[in-house]
Amino acid sequence: MMNIQEVIDRLKAGNQRFVEDKLDGKLQNSSRREDLTGGQEPYAIILSCADSRVVPELAFDTGLGEIFVVRVAGNVANTSSIASIEYAVAHIGSPVIVVLGHQSCGAVTAALGGGDNGYSLNHLLAHVSPALAAAGEGASVNDVVRKNAELTAEELQNRSGIIRGAVEAGKLKILPAYYHLGSGEVEFLS
Repeated sequence: MMNIQEVIDRLKAGNQRFVEDKLDGKLQNSSRREDLTGGQEPYAIILSCADSRVVPELAFDTGLGEIFVVRVAGNVANTSSIASIEYAVAHIGSPVIVVLGHQSCGAVTAALGGGDNGYSLNHLLAHVSPALAAAGEGASVNDVVRKNAELTAEELQNRSGIIRGAVEAGKLKILPAYYHLGSGEVEFLS
């Protein structure tokens, strides 16, 4: 397993290849599938939005088994997404979590719009409310997306003893990030 800085460097290098249209396409064949039948060792966990325009495996130019992706609208830290991340931290030992917000997020746009979106969507969008408040009156969708990624990174530690313990032990780093739809660039926010 790579150390934290090696993982961050690898993610950044993969994103650079994606931005430059130079994907290497490695680890995506039958041989790799066979290698993974005995288990997985992803080096990073990505909490991403479910938006079809944001594909972490491509954005970081990764192959099968390299990243553990959890997708939920608004890349929110809800009970299910936290539990999935806890699994990867506790049982796989992945040393980096990236909370990946993105430009023009529909969930954040819906949260900004307010109103009644039905029981389930209202429940999901309530997780975006702290970012709305923190970004302030008149904030743009993209400002709220960035704030949401930052606050979600904090929320993962606040709501999970497993995640907090790994961070405090120096075994895990959580990075908020912002994906630019047009360029494909992942901007790390911290």
